[in-house]
Amino acid sequence: MLGVVALLAAADPSRAAIADKPLFRDPIHDGAADPVVVWNPGKQRWWMFYTNRRANVPGLSGVAWVHGTRIGIAESRNGAHWSYVGTAELPLPPDIGGDQPTHWAPEIVSAADGRHHLFLTVVPGVFEDWQHPRRLVHLTSPDLSTWTYRSALALASDRVIDAGVHPLPGGTWRLWYNNERDHKSIYFADSPDLFTWTDRGKCTGVGERPGEGPYVFTWKGSTWMLVDLWKGLGVYRSADLTTWTPQSGNLLATPGTGADDGVNGGHPCVVVNQDRAYLFYFTHPGRAGTITPTDKDSLDLRRSSIQVVELKVKDGWLDCDRNAAVDINLKPPHGRVGTE
Repeated sequence: MLGVVALLAAADPSRAAIADKPLFRDPIHDGAADPVVVWNPGKQRWWMFYTNRRANVPGLSGVAWVHGTRIGIAESRNGAHWSYVGTAELPLPPDIGGDQPTHWAPEIVSAADGRHHLFLTVVPGVFEDWQHPRRLVHLTSPDLSTWTYRSALALASDRVIDAGVHPLPGGTWRLWYNNERDHKSIYFADSPDLFTWTDRGKCTGVGERPGEGPYVFTWKGSTWMLVDLWKGLGVYRSADLTTWTPQSGNLLATPGTGADDGVNGGHPCVVVNQDRAYLFYFTHPGRAGTITPTDKDSLDLRRSSIQVVELKVKDGWLDCDRNAAVDINLKPPHGRVGTE
């Protein structure tokens, strides 16, 4: 029998609905990860851009299955139910993407002038190990569908991944990323206009601890950073977006009980909407328990799912209950997603 919230949502689409569990699985390769959620004003839908891994492709050795795919797109009216749209067409010069480019970890900023900015990790090919160059590139679009390549960012090394971008006071911008050459530390760069960037080095208070997928958002009077530590999400808070103070415990470190949620959560994004904050993350459901060498390449261990949980503030820090049903009804934002 449908619950009360589900019945009301069916009768009135403007009401909140209970989010699916898992929230989304990619129907092509079953490897959805690293989500970022943005409002598409032209489609009047929420769009989720995500990394897609070739989880269900047999015969791929090493980590070749994590390479060789484009960014996937799903859409939703309210954030509770998502359907597959396709893949993003992202033109890259041959010297950046190679013959078979790999696209990872999209970050999208929708600027006040209506233009959308994509910061994308690009690997120039398909490889069986992690020891290869990767760069962050910048593309722009008027509609989230047609993209123009702008540049490859000059950052601290030739192996950088996972951009996270947030505005600074005064109208400038800051980008955080993972510098794999420095023990996977979090670094940052600044820009006056999202086009030209100056690297600033290691992020104080965050870069001392290895991690990836930094995501910065403002909510409840504080600016927060989440970082995937591979054992849950590290939480940091800052008053100036330069020096960060860590929270004592990680979010999503304790496995949940819901479908595909029995492992730690990884690589997040946050949508702040109507003063509520929703944390989107991904899981590898088959990685609960002990992994033996004989089954390390199985579909069950490679596949990944997108999940969502509502954030709360408890004693001044972030908290969430991943086992609670998530009632969600995202409305069109007034500004950049994640900054209301």
